[in-house]
Amino acid sequence: MVYITGDTHSDFSRFYKFSNKVKPTKTDVMIILGDAGLNYYGNRLDALRKSEAAVLPMTFFCIHGNHEMRPEHIASYKTKRFHGGTVWYEPDFPNLLFARDGDVYRLGGHDCIVIGGAYSVDKFYRLQNGWQWFEDEQPSEAIKARVENALAKRDFKIDVVLSHTCPIQYEPTEVFLPSIDQSTVDKSTEQWLGSIEQRLDYKAWYCGHYHTAKKIDKLRFMFEDIDVFGA
Repeated sequence: MVYITGDTHSDFSRFYKFSNKVKPTKTDVMIILGDAGLNYYGNRLDALRKSEAAVLPMTFFCIHGNHEMRPEHIASYKTKRFHGGTVWYEPDFPNLLFARDGDVYRLGGHDCIVIGGAYSVDKFYRLQNGWQWFEDEQPSEAIKARVENALAKRDFKIDVVLSHTCPIQYEPTEVFLPSIDQSTVDKSTEQWLGSIEQRLDYKAWYCGHYHTAKKIDKLRFMFEDIDVFGA
């Protein structure tokens, strides 16, 4: 079975409750729509969090968020094939998988393209306070080209999009932080996703990032809710 949820930011309590109720196994997949919180510090704190997640009886399939390092830049990560695409993993935590942007995975009977990354609206606050901020949080031009090439090979037809942020036309403005001047926010990723969405023939689109749960048209925002994927 394949399940899906929103950002976790290293809080895996929802999965302990879920495991007690559903009794999943390592053959079951849990999609996290970015900001899993497992590659944030780059030190033993990450290892402790990974240890907590890895004991859970399921396989985590994590989309890249904005408050985390890209695993391809971490020496301990290796690659392997998983459900038709490439994932990064560490041998010590084989059930913690990180998707590659632009790859298409067969999950729950659906062909799914992954498009991670987003801009951190708290970027300057983080920098002022010495918190982690990652310069490559948004998809690069190379990643964008990879995504578009993958979709072009399919005549811009795909079952499901799994992204961290959303197309700009679906921004949930009601949850914007009043303390953030939106004119200072880089929305280039959302604008790019918006252009893709307008060209794309798809069945469903899932995203996280905004810490809200709602559905608009074929797009669903997820946060702490867990659901069967594709239901």
